[in-house]
Amino acid sequence: MSAELATVLLLLAAAIAMFAVGRPRMDAVALIMLTLLPLTGAITVEEALAGFSDPNIVLIAALFVVGDGLARTGVARRLGDVLITRAGSTEGALVVLLMLTVAALGSFMSSTGVVAIFVAVALRIARKSSTPPSQLMMPLSVAALISGMMTLVATSVNLVVNGELTRHGFAGFRFFTFTPIGVPVLILGILYMLYARRWLPAKQDADRDGARRPSVIEWIEAYHLAEREHRLRVTARSPLIGQTIEEANLHAAGADIVAVDRGRRSGRQLPHLRVLNELRDLVAPARRTDLDAGDILFIYAKAEDFDVEALKRRFALEAMPLGSSDFSDRSQEIGMAEVMVTADSRLVGKSIANARFRERYALTVMGLRRRADALRGDLRQQPLKIGDTLLVVGPWNQIDALQTDDRDLVVINLPTERDEVLPVRGRIPHALVCLAVMVGLMVSGVVTNVQAALIACLLMGVLRCIDLDSAYRAIHWKSLVLIVGMLPFSLALQRTGGVELAAEALRSVTGGAGIHVALSALFLVTAALGVFISNTATAVLMAPVALALADDMQASPYPFAMIVALAASASFVTPVSSPVNTMVVAVGNYSFGDFARVGLPLVAIVMVVSVILVPWLLPP
Repeated sequence: MSAELATVLLLLAAAIAMFAVGRPRMDAVALIMLTLLPLTGAITVEEALAGFSDPNIVLIAALFVVGDGLARTGVARRLGDVLITRAGSTEGALVVLLMLTVAALGSFMSSTGVVAIFVAVALRIARKSSTPPSQLMMPLSVAALISGMMTLVATSVNLVVNGELTRHGFAGFRFFTFTPIGVPVLILGILYMLYARRWLPAKQDADRDGARRPSVIEWIEAYHLAEREHRLRVTARSPLIGQTIEEANLHAAGADIVAVDRGRRSGRQLPHLRVLNELRDLVAPARRTDLDAGDILFIYAKAEDFDVEALKRRFALEAMPLGSSDFSDRSQEIGMAEVMVTADSRLVGKSIANARFRERYALTVMGLRRRADALRGDLRQQPLKIGDTLLVVGPWNQIDALQTDDRDLVVINLPTERDEVLPVRGRIPHALVCLAVMVGLMVSGVVTNVQAALIACLLMGVLRCIDLDSAYRAIHWKSLVLIVGMLPFSLALQRTGGVELAAEALRSVTGGAGIHVALSALFLVTAALGVFISNTATAVLMAPVALALADDMQASPYPFAMIVALAASASFVTPVSSPVNTMVVAVGNYSFGDFARVGLPLVAIVMVVSVILVPWLLPP
């Protein structure tokens, strides 16, 4: 062993150790190695930095942008909503549909991005079906990792391995080369998780649930909104027709119009659902808003003994019947927030009416809490005090505006529904067109993969699925730096003979026993290395070893490269081997042992399927 090789191996061992302990973070480790490797003499500084110009790095960055466009426009969330509707409350059906949906979407966008979206979806499913989150989070991460075995662009692991093939002069994999192997793995993974989830913790994390943000429905109950709400329809003979809200002056009759709804469907609903319905469809009225026949007035009584029957007779209004019908969800436009009156606020000492709150902020005050108590009665005439908490309703952009201007009010709480508001709405067809164009170009081979992804990015921008600033934010720079920083190891090990040494060691272990034994050994080594370092770094290190082993055995490089890609994606054993696993640890309340207990048998299943199918589909 030469001194250069010994130095490179020492740096590699140090990198693996730092990856294993998690200090410093992975991209910092990669930068350290990027700096030190040229000092060994194995590679030059230019060769160490060449990864920044690698087409696969640009391709990975472009795929982050495309994936974010799918998330921002609501493609992923729409799939989640369909999942909630069709799954019902059966845990087995939930697991199957969740894993199928995540794997399908993860085939075309970053698995990390898919998990980030579907963690919220899975938590919503868990709450709705009274299922412990732990029963859904592990299947979610498993499906996301398996999605990396479905298509060429599903994960950076595949692109790293494919890049190594092209660097050695081979044609590389096609878009769907992985699919015939990934589909059986997904089917077996789903069947396995239906059984293995019994090994997962089944208790809710009470502390985490207690610390979560409230929902809109919980606020409705806490502020007693349902008790003060009346919904009245303006009939064709009402004297209010043609009048403005200011001219109608219902305030003198003991009521305030806080919302006007036009063209809503009626239906029988629980009180809190009726209120939530109205909040999502309301038109925030100004003093000069005209009233018309069929308008539904959402009013609040100033006193508990308010005579709603007298109001109905006087203005020819009719109460909304309570029937059964689904409500239209407008929470993308209309939201709620809790805001606090600051010490130097200009609102202190003024009532909501005198402060002209609606005219100033384009928001409606629906509730007032002083200390821990929600006040009742005529809130508009209550003088505001320092520390009062107001529950306001209105467009999300107006609520967001309060966060940038905190002189009078400070936003102290937003509902969980805020996380579901899409940055770009109504662009789902446009995003799907961009995705279809990218996949079509990649499958046809008319242009290179990186060009296809860049074309999709440009289309996303032209069709306003994503803007330039959001595109830059969508790119996971840490992952790119990690890959770029580890790529020089591949060249350094090849230059110093380390790759040939590893390949020879594998060949000597297999002892000429045949292709299946060699692929099994390669899979085990790759999977074992993935326990300690990220799956992307594993692929960077093992791809050249796989090609060298194929050359030594005078076999086709494709099955060996494919085995490395599959084994690197099979990062089921530890919560640190992939960001996908790390993201579900706290939410699922998992321990390190949970991953090992569930992951080890699954790795064995993937290995058996891979070793059988890969030589058959990609003959050596």
